[in-house]
Amino acid sequence: MTKERHALKRAVRPATTATPDDTESESLSPYRHFSRTEWAALRENTPDTVTSGEIARMRSLNDRLDLTEVDDIYLPLSRLLALHVAASQELFHGRSRFLGTSDGKMPYIIGIAGSVAVGKSTTARVLQALLAAWPDMPKVDLVTTDGFLFPKSVLERERLMERKGFPESYDLPTMRRFLHDVKAGKRHVAAPVYSHLFYDVMPGEHVVVDQPDILIFEGLNVLQPARLPRDGKAIPFVSDFFDFSIYVDADEAILQRWYVDRFMTLRQTTFRDPRSHFHKYASLTEEEAVATATSIWTRINLVNLRENILPTRQRADLILRKGESHLVEEVMLRKL
Repeated sequence: MTKERHALKRAVRPATTATPDDTESESLSPYRHFSRTEWAALRENTPDTVTSGEIARMRSLNDRLDLTEVDDIYLPLSRLLALHVAASQELFHGRSRFLGTSDGKMPYIIGIAGSVAVGKSTTARVLQALLAAWPDMPKVDLVTTDGFLFPKSVLERERLMERKGFPESYDLPTMRRFLHDVKAGKRHVAAPVYSHLFYDVMPGEHVVVDQPDILIFEGLNVLQPARLPRDGKAIPFVSDFFDFSIYVDADEAILQRWYVDRFMTLRQTTFRDPRSHFHKYASLTEEEAVATATSIWTRINLVNLRENILPTRQRADLILRKGESHLVEEVMLRKL
């Protein structure tokens, strides 16, 4: 473990040219900044454990993911996370010995946040596959927050359909209870299932999490703090259950293009299914579809990004900064 930490420290190279202002800003920042090349060097000898075919299945619609991206970005990240998980397990067992308890294993929870269309799902699926290949971590589960949205009937009754994805559209007590039970090591913890086809939570359908080594919990607002109670009573944030958190980031203008591109692809595919909630958009002309997608982005997703999602970026332990090509160009890791 010590050897691994020293290797990570040696791989951090200071910028070759920096003004006094840049140096001061960097020293005061809670993050270490890595270029793509610097971050890729941290992979060291971590082996490839996924194939091109598996990558194609993990890639979200219109996202870009290939073996080079896995090698340069996600293998170093999986190595870092493996170090964190091992250290957490060691601390957990040490504290159990200190307290004289015989608690079972405590799952390590990784939260992944970011805007609509930024590629959170791709990041989550890649990390799930890579982490499951590390020794002593055979069970890595993935749950998204979509299932914890209120049912469409409730959102319609409360006039929240235009606020879907905003914090108030989620059943936060149920979400917190799920994370509490997983963190407590309970068996067979159920999470509701969401259908993007029907744009609704599916009644009676659940995904069951049964004491995983790692749980990846992915969603728009998972890093948002709750409103603090005036009486000081403990109301946990969702992020209080996380051991490590990741924010997937990109500029607003880029995110809008990705959202519109995805909408245009769905218009030719999923939206054509008569059962789809968005079937009405399948018959739009190309010009009408672009205008509709842009309106939805500006009216709903951009507002949510600015008001609720982006302000949580600095709460993350690690930020993956993407460029126009969908590839990660910069990595920011919180200093210990």
